[in-house]
Amino acid sequence: MSKSKIRVAVVGVGNCSKSLIEGVALYAKTGQTHGLAFADIGGYKAKNIEFVLAYDVDPRKVGKPLAEAIFAKPNCAMNFGAPENDLNAVCRGAMVKRGALYDGVAPHMSRYPKDSAFRIGEDADPVKKDIVEDLKKFQVDVLVNYLPVGSQSAAEFYVECCLEAKTPFVNCIPVFIVSDGHWEKKIKEAGILAIGDDIRSQLGASVISQALQELFLNRGLQVRFHKQTNDGGNTDFLNMLDDSRVKSKKISKENVIRSQNDIRGIPVPKNGIYAGPASYIPFQGDNKVANFRIEATGFGGAPVIFDARLSVQDSPNSAGVVIDAVRYLQVGKELGLVGSLRGPSAATQKTPPEQMMIQDAYMECRALANRRLTDSVKKNNMV
Repeated sequence: MSKSKIRVAVVGVGNCSKSLIEGVALYAKTGQTHGLAFADIGGYKAKNIEFVLAYDVDPRKVGKPLAEAIFAKPNCAMNFGAPENDLNAVCRGAMVKRGALYDGVAPHMSRYPKDSAFRIGEDADPVKKDIVEDLKKFQVDVLVNYLPVGSQSAAEFYVECCLEAKTPFVNCIPVFIVSDGHWEKKIKEAGILAIGDDIRSQLGASVISQALQELFLNRGLQVRFHKQTNDGGNTDFLNMLDDSRVKSKKISKENVIRSQNDIRGIPVPKNGIYAGPASYIPFQGDNKVANFRIEATGFGGAPVIFDARLSVQDSPNSAGVVIDAVRYLQVGKELGLVGSLRGPSAATQKTPPEQMMIQDAYMECRALANRRLTDSVKKNNMV
């Protein structure tokens, strides 16, 4: 461990940022470790993370201290109960700066109540030079992209800033960058690391679907149909009412299931997978409910039908995973690695550069947590 603190910037001060920042503040104070894949990654614990820079476009957050802005509407994630002093300690006095808009806010947001939807302030957008200067000035070690689903141009803008500033990043949304060969070439040329794309939750719908698909296939069943639908009432689900924005999300969620067939060389039946958001239900707030149905055939063609329901708090469910991702990047950077990290991406993201089985991804992460280089890392991430 070469630093006492990992300096983090967040793009998008929404529910996920709220849970991440509150979680770091609480865990730094209490020393808790549950909800983290590893309490210690290369010498770094949750308490070693601090937040030094943040961007948003909502006037209820821009210009406010980050420790205060995370509680502004339309954020609705549960409160962790972290004391104000502890929040201030991990936010280091960071203020929320005006971010670049591009396609970051869906037009239909303006038609919904302000307490439930994003609003756009009148401040001028920063340009690339401004962001790059900020990343350097605040000595940011890792940038976390928490833009809304469908923010293709905005996400690419911030990635270009990271490339120029040589800042590693976690891409938490289904804009396919870390998993894209063209972008990975740029990441390597910049000499930085990245993890992506599209964050998985600690125990969310996608990892449950993957585990079930793995189980069915490993037990020799033929999966004819796998359905996963999700509903919730936060801004993520409101944002995804726009069909044009949700397309990449559906692809990403279905990738998780399809990958387990691909790894084993098993064809996916026609129309055999359906995964994606189903409904925006304001009453639910940050509570996400996922429903699963798997139709399969077992020995002798005997039918097997599996139905299940999962209810979680959406934003806290992913915060611990991001804490892990940030630490993987910092350790990888200290080991002189570059490019898209395969194992940590497969463990923490829905669409990584290389899909893996759950146990294989875990083994890659455990090796990096112990500062050991696997064959995958030597092949893909050595200079």
